[in-house]
Amino acid sequence: MRGRGAALVIGMRAGERRAQEAQAQQAAAQEAPAAAPAAAPAGDDTTAQLKKLADLHDQGVLTDEEFAASKKKLLGI
Repeated sequence: MRGRGAALVIGMRAGERRAQEAQAQQAAAQEAPAAAPAAAPAGDDTTAQLKKLADLHDQGVLTDEEFAASKKKLLGI
């Protein structure tokens, strides 16, 4: 049982780490439009950010609600 307990703790920590990384990426995605260079087309940047959000959602890092809210915010809806 001791090995399973350690594996469970390690798994929980990995999940916490993924959640923290997702929050950091989401924060960066929200800040990116303000920091984007003027020469970069806005459509490409938005598309890249949407792809990142979709990847996080597919990985299970973002819930359906978090994904929908982030997508709406990114699109300005």
